[in-house]
Amino acid sequence: MMGIFYAKRTLFSLLLSLQVLSLTAQTPATYSSADIYLQLKKLKVLGSVLYIAAHPDDENTRLLAYLSKDRLYRTGYLSLTRGDGGQNLIGDEQGIDLGLIRTQELLAARRIDGAEQFFSRAFDFGFSKSTDEALATWGKDKILGDVVWVIRKFQPDVIITRFPEDARAGHGHHSGSAVLAHEAFRAAADPKAFAEQFTQGVKPWQAKRIMWNTFNFGGNNTTSNDQLKIDVGGYNSVLGKGYGEIAAESRSQHKSQGFGVPASRGVAFEFFTPVEGDAAKADIMDDINVSWSKVAGNGTIESKIDALINNYSLAQPARSVPALVELHKSIAALPESYWRTQKLAEVQQLIERCSGLFLEVAATSEFVVQGDTLRVNVVANNRSGVNARLVKVTVEAFDSTFNKDLAANTNLIFSKPIYVFANKLVTQPYWLQHKMTEGSFTVNDQALIGRPESVPSYQASFELTVEGASFTIVKPVQYKFTDPVKGELYRPLLVVPAATVTTDPGIVIFRRNEKASQDIMMRVTANKNFNNYIAKVSKRLKYDNSTITDTSFNVVKGLSKPYYFSINNGMLKGLEQDNVQAFVEMHNGKEEQPVWLNMTAINYDHIPPIHYFYQDAVKVLNIDLKTAGKRIGYIEGAGDKVPAALEQMGYEVVLLKEKDINATMLKQLDAVITGIRAYNVHDFMFTKYDVLMEYVKNGGNLIVQYNTNNLISTVKSRMGPYPFTISRNRITDEKAKVSFLLPDHPVLNFPNKITEKDFDGWIQERGIYFPDGLDSAYKPILSMADPNEQPLNNSLIVADYGKGKFVYTGLVFFRELPAGVPGAYRLLANIIALNKKKGF
Repeated sequence: MMGIFYAKRTLFSLLLSLQVLSLTAQTPATYSSADIYLQLKKLKVLGSVLYIAAHPDDENTRLLAYLSKDRLYRTGYLSLTRGDGGQNLIGDEQGIDLGLIRTQELLAARRIDGAEQFFSRAFDFGFSKSTDEALATWGKDKILGDVVWVIRKFQPDVIITRFPEDARAGHGHHSGSAVLAHEAFRAAADPKAFAEQFTQGVKPWQAKRIMWNTFNFGGNNTTSNDQLKIDVGGYNSVLGKGYGEIAAESRSQHKSQGFGVPASRGVAFEFFTPVEGDAAKADIMDDINVSWSKVAGNGTIESKIDALINNYSLAQPARSVPALVELHKSIAALPESYWRTQKLAEVQQLIERCSGLFLEVAATSEFVVQGDTLRVNVVANNRSGVNARLVKVTVEAFDSTFNKDLAANTNLIFSKPIYVFANKLVTQPYWLQHKMTEGSFTVNDQALIGRPESVPSYQASFELTVEGASFTIVKPVQYKFTDPVKGELYRPLLVVPAATVTTDPGIVIFRRNEKASQDIMMRVTANKNFNNYIAKVSKRLKYDNSTITDTSFNVVKGLSKPYYFSINNGMLKGLEQDNVQAFVEMHNGKEEQPVWLNMTAINYDHIPPIHYFYQDAVKVLNIDLKTAGKRIGYIEGAGDKVPAALEQMGYEVVLLKEKDINATMLKQLDAVITGIRAYNVHDFMFTKYDVLMEYVKNGGNLIVQYNTNNLISTVKSRMGPYPFTISRNRITDEKAKVSFLLPDHPVLNFPNKITEKDFDGWIQERGIYFPDGLDSAYKPILSMADPNEQPLNNSLIVADYGKGKFVYTGLVFFRELPAGVPGAYRLLANIIALNKKKGF
């Protein structure tokens, strides 16, 4: 597990202050007549199901699609974590960055299968082998309270878990999610449990039952024919897709995890076994009333819905608007209740969708600065020509009254500047507003817990009358622009500080007892125009601070200005580690503008752009590091930051593409390192086996970092000169004691003397996907064990082949090097030097 998280640069830079933005922005959803027809039918169904598991991609997307689009229940998925601790197949993001990506992938999946998405405050700290570790690290009571809160808000009739509460779950997070779901099933109904939540408008809620959705995957079949089973593989003729097809599209959104799957068709049974509550015999909703008869005073509501469905025109959905307005009035007249609130919202959505109302407030820029002006363009179009009148539009302090009838399919357009108050909060997700603990995020506002995302920084309220009835429709204010290739695009509107500051490089390594210096660049980027400002740019270490005063900071919005400081290892005063922080104070005689946050971006085509702020810092190591060899070839894999770390160690790094892996190039290299999962993601590695082995045979050093061999990704190529296989063995305890099996081996002695101290400060885990079935030519070097388990000896193996060396390691250098762990650098230097030790 990982003690503390890190993202773009270093552990420390995020501990100081990290603020992240990840608001969904995409082209506004459109709804066909078929979609609307299903939503009309859903008005008759007053049932709800909540699915609970641990991570993004744990959910059963076929079951969610079936429950949402066939049974028409309100369906939700509560993922306890955002998947921060997983691996990444599409880039080099880890930790918080990866959690942001996987949050958006999960929301994309829900938009396809129709379920709603919820999260707790639990942090994915990496693979865990025990329930107790997961619950202790998360803070059991804290996360249990979150699950109880979501249950009380969502009020599910049935709760379904993906995993059992024991070792069959295969992961401590998985079993932990089942334990918390089970306990929350009881606690949510207990008026004495988490009673402070009742001040926020919730009440005790008792679900009818909690069930485990048993499974048959990963070689573990927990299903049996005596369990309740339901066919969820049906075909929805209204949508033109089966639930296996919808599920495949939904699951394939988890692209960072390599979870693209083919569509399935035909009968597909899901199995369920009772956990607690009234046992179901024929159906998961046995003895649960899901009709309007459960709502007091329902009167003729169900018959009105029947009439709407029977009279619905696929060609002209707008004909249903008058009846929908009358239905809305009837439901509004009912006593306050959960289903009254839910169905009022559903009916209003149907009125908007049937009428074809297009309502939009689009910003003319992606970023807006505190204290600046935001210009927005407002568009309203009554595309179907229903009886609609725009009363007014409100965006924060701006309020424009119209009282104007909306003509059929005619754009009402106007533009307006909006002042952005100086105290307007910088856009950031709620779960990162405060410093997190080891195993969970800190969220102090109870109302935010469970939400998948933050509320947009700006929202527009359209007050209208439709068929004489008043409605308020809220839309996010987004940035809209046209890309010449991709067409019209929407992005989140972000409130940003006046300027940002970034430092480079991310890590500096000094060799202890060797005098050396290195320049640090601090770049100040303007998010507004600065004229005649004085900038005081400061670097701060524990024992050394200095400032550059710039009396003419004149920078145009969007441009930047670099400043340079020189640091040397004498500034650390003997410290092994320190951090260079950047601070900027700017003033023009009228106002002062402190600058200390950096903004960076994560961009992938399958999710909205993600921008995040954090206080940047340079990690400085002053360590006893010796190296042998100068030129390293690196074959990039699924994505990592090892090459930058190698350069800081003093090596020249040559990134090798397929065409570069030839005898002429390889003989110029002291060592060749393959990036994580290189053999999984590059088919060409199969054809390069012989040339790589010849390189080793002639005196080279081939170092292979971890690869996987599982349902998602398999190794298609031989990797070493002698046989071995890839297992799923790992050491998850980052503090596990490390013993030396061959203490005299050069890898532990040259050019650095490796000791137990070199394994201090590791993060998240020791190693993953260790080799197994070793040929006797391989020499295991290290032994380590997770608590209450037998030692594993294959985290690092070395073999002689001809004149050279072959190394395979599951040690997680890809995590430890960017985090600035000194011992990881020293050990890697020794691995690289293996073919430089004479006489061995």
